[in-house]
Amino acid sequence: MKIASLKEELTGNAYPGRGIIAGLSKDGKYAVSAYWTMGRSAGSRNRVFVTEQEDGTDVIRTKAFDPSLIAGDPSLIIYAAVRVLGKKTIVTNGDQTDTIYEGLKNGLTFEQSLRSRKYEHDAPNYTPRISSLLDLEDGYKYAISILKSENGNPDNTLRYTFTYDAPQPGQGRYIHTYLGDGTPLPSYEGEPLPVEIDGDIETFAAKLWAWLNTDNKVSLFVRFIDIKTGEARTIIENKNK
Repeated sequence: MKIASLKEELTGNAYPGRGIIAGLSKDGKYAVSAYWTMGRSAGSRNRVFVTEQEDGTDVIRTKAFDPSLIAGDPSLIIYAAVRVLGKKTIVTNGDQTDTIYEGLKNGLTFEQSLRSRKYEHDAPNYTPRISSLLDLEDGYKYAISILKSENGNPDNTLRYTFTYDAPQPGQGRYIHTYLGDGTPLPSYEGEPLPVEIDGDIETFAAKLWAWLNTDNKVSLFVRFIDIKTGEARTIIENKNK
């Protein structure tokens, strides 16, 4: 299996949109999660990641940096991006975070929880909904999902779930919303890309933030979770200060 260079993937694409990485640290000790937002419009760039406490756990939310700039449907840009349920960490690019959270609480699987959802209602882009689940209930495994229109046809929602039951040290999978810039924006195609995960959380976060396009990047979340203890470390970068 060819492992792609994250540096080449990110520096070679000025607008991959929102992206998710899930995997295992090189030393095999940490479950790794990363998520970032990007934007072309003033509204999309008007965001920051913030941490809030709910039910004794940290929830990472997108929040408007300048509330006066919010226009249209705020649900596409303001949402809980990261939630934790027991030993499961949910990371997504939209309000389907809450859908997965409630589904898992009610005994549904990750895939079953997403059956009620579809791509985003932002015609003509029909932005894919991408989601990940890091599961430390019994060892460590993770899954990644994408919900997208069928070649821009809004009548059909394609739902794909990819599961990784035996993560390999120093490897992860990367999925994003757009193949690149365009009008309409071309949706991601294919399986999540195998990528290398190298360094500790500070090194990995710094590299991702540096490789994302300077003009279009908005916010970055990175979390390393100790597989044995469940202790998590998080780094957040926001372009808006």
